[in-house]
Amino acid sequence: MRVGVLALQGAFREHILDLEAQGASVVAVRLPGQLDGLNGLVIPGGESTAIAKLMVSYGFYEAIRGRHAEGMAVWGTCAGAILMATDIADARPDQEPLGLMEAVVRRNAYGRQVDSFEADLDIAHIDAPFPGVFIRAPLIERVGEKAEILACHNGRIVAVRQGDLLATTFHPELTGDPRIHRYFLDHVIGAR
Repeated sequence: MRVGVLALQGAFREHILDLEAQGASVVAVRLPGQLDGLNGLVIPGGESTAIAKLMVSYGFYEAIRGRHAEGMAVWGTCAGAILMATDIADARPDQEPLGLMEAVVRRNAYGRQVDSFEADLDIAHIDAPFPGVFIRAPLIERVGEKAEILACHNGRIVAVRQGDLLATTFHPELTGDPRIHRYFLDHVIGAR
């Protein structure tokens, strides 16, 4: 299984290490042509505005949309979840969503950096609580009828799956717990 991690900005290195530990062949994706032949792509957490600008500069928007239409699964964590949505509730005028997952996501919904926190999460299809790391985390305000809400924290949606798309508003790559990476490989990519 070949999986790419968008390596433009953010916590891409941690995702690469976690996926390799699960036996995946991983590509640090820096150019759109590197998407060819991938079974899945992770769009990591980081600064959503910076990642979006870099994606525009390198031509990633159409490339990711096209490869997803051809069968590549996509997982967005934190900033990646923002970019995957059909609507970013408080986007800057120049910030375009990928429009892959039918969802409305609000940036920095929990506040500033000092408001970051950790919380145990009950996640569907994952045994035992998962340690959620929320850093300037977004909030998934609404999802479409095809989406499965996988987890909530204090009544707020923090993890969603829609077919071959996965979005988490927290950072599984910062926990040392491989279960969500394993879920992405086995059930999100594996379902195709």
